[in-house]
Amino acid sequence: MISPILLANSTTLANLGSSTVAEAPQNPELSPARSRDNAWTDIALTLPIFLLYHAGVVFLPIRNAADIVTSQLVELAERSMFFYLTLTASVGAVVIVLFLLLGQKRALRWQRFAMITVEGVVYAVAMRVVAGYVVGQLRLDAGAPTHLGLYAGFVMSLGAGFYEELIFRVGIFGLLGQLAMLALVASPAPWKKFLFWLGWGMLTSLLFSGWHHLGELGEPFTLSAFVFRWVSGLVFTLIFATRGFATAVWTHTLYDIWVLVL
Repeated sequence: MISPILLANSTTLANLGSSTVAEAPQNPELSPARSRDNAWTDIALTLPIFLLYHAGVVFLPIRNAADIVTSQLVELAERSMFFYLTLTASVGAVVIVLFLLLGQKRALRWQRFAMITVEGVVYAVAMRVVAGYVVGQLRLDAGAPTHLGLYAGFVMSLGAGFYEELIFRVGIFGLLGQLAMLALVASPAPWKKFLFWLGWGMLTSLLFSGWHHLGELGEPFTLSAFVFRWVSGLVFTLIFATRGFATAVWTHTLYDIWVLVL
């Protein structure tokens, strides 16, 4: 079973890959805002999204296609709703206790959550403007947004923000990208690394966009939707590379709430 605790290692390794794109101060005491903090901060800031999604999705007939944990939690709880919710709450409790025991209490400060919420809103608006501008310049019909209803839209937004960023930004862009760079980029020249990460970001964003049209829950393919999500994926990748996993998750989540709920 994969839990937020395992994100510590995966986020740290992913940051190794994205560090070739940009570097920022790592001292968490400089500001309550995010500054590419360590993996502990990423876990703390995304834990509420993880817990709220898993507490809510069990009451829905659908799940985010990137959700790789819910089915395991259901099986572990032997399909008991009470034990499933207890298990989900226990994951949060264990993580919080672990933070306190390891002296990482500062990662749980309310100022951090307030700042990352504001930052996520700003980036979500900017992404909508940029992606909409590109679609408009290509003279494509933007189409109508999908509405799932207040509850389903909110829960699915949480799942998309957490799991899609985990899979596409941490896993494919960060971890797989680091391995690909080691295999393909023989010279350590900074400009070669920059070009590699630029191209890799564009490729993984194409995969991110195309993935939304696959499977039973995939939406019908339209060029406007594909281009819009490709540009959105590029923005998410840029945010991940420069601001970290937690900021990308919050931006993605808040943007999806804007589209699916509001």
